[in-house]
Amino acid sequence: MTRIKIPYYVIKHGKGYFQPSRRMRLAGFEPRPLGDDGPAAWSEAWRLCREWKQGEEPTNRRVYPVGSVGHAWERFRRTNTWAEKAPRTREEWDYAWSWMEPIWGDTAPATITLEQIEELRATIIGNVSLHAAHRVIKIWRAFWKKMAAMHYCELYADPSLGIRNRAPRGRSATWQEGEIARLAKEAWRSGYYGLAALLAIAWDTQFSPVDCRLLTPAQRLQDRRGVFFDTSRAKTGRATIGTLSRRCARLLDAYLERLGIELHSDAAIIRNRSGRPYSKDTLGDDFRVVRQSVFPGDTRRLMDIRRSGAVEAIAGDVDPAVLGQKMGNSIHESRALQQTYLPRRAATVRLADEARKRGRRVLRENEW
Repeated sequence: MTRIKIPYYVIKHGKGYFQPSRRMRLAGFEPRPLGDDGPAAWSEAWRLCREWKQGEEPTNRRVYPVGSVGHAWERFRRTNTWAEKAPRTREEWDYAWSWMEPIWGDTAPATITLEQIEELRATIIGNVSLHAAHRVIKIWRAFWKKMAAMHYCELYADPSLGIRNRAPRGRSATWQEGEIARLAKEAWRSGYYGLAALLAIAWDTQFSPVDCRLLTPAQRLQDRRGVFFDTSRAKTGRATIGTLSRRCARLLDAYLERLGIELHSDAAIIRNRSGRPYSKDTLGDDFRVVRQSVFPGDTRRLMDIRRSGAVEAIAGDVDPAVLGQKMGNSIHESRALQQTYLPRRAATVRLADEARKRGRRVLRENEW
């Protein structure tokens, strides 16, 4: 690993830590773990250094009373448990905290009532959505357990247990193979070459949009049966493999040739028309433009591609463990050998590909 000299940054047992001086601590900067020593930790350390040099207010400058929810939150964020959470998970927790902090930052957990929980939930539903309210209450319940472990409250005294945290109805929209092909062709014709490649990859691999955005050349591998990506899910960190059809591999190669630059092994493959890696917002914007051109008024999303593949595979009578291996979710965790050896894992994933083809035929026959 390259040694990077960053002020107030130290490495212990392969982990990076931000260790501010006494003067910085008096100004509100707290020590914090930054995860594995590497680019992500370096970037956060430099950000904190710039924050100090520029005299900006640190994000954790506010001092919470000892024993309060805010005090527990600051302690929890300095733990390795927090540092090891996937970035997307930390984003969700920070979003939940943005709702909880103004109300309960200075409050002792034991003084929070059921009525306050209900009021918060109703406010989020009214201003955002049921989905957001469900996520905030779910994270509150998980955080309550952390507070109990740190002796801020009693484990089974969580007032939110008095309400039903009803989840929103799950999405059920799906795409068909021909529709994704039409979208990819329109994207290519319109100059959205990165989007065209992403659509093909998402259909074949059943990766989520964010997982597709984060793919790198180093993760692209090949065996005698074809090309596949060996990566881990952005949200859970679980290792997973995404196989590509020959048609998709050819499209990806054509896109890389048109890109006209040599990508670093850890650089993002999928890029927008400016040549920059796709962000969540730019990807969504470009997809909506292409979708409106091909299917005016349609409201289906990129994320629905992942579900579409599962529907095909289930219709093709796929083994649930094989589908779990394909999608990188918890169903396949008991199949340790499938995760141990890469050739076997790739072969297992291709079983799900075959089931999807069978299911595709079944779905087409049922349409008539």
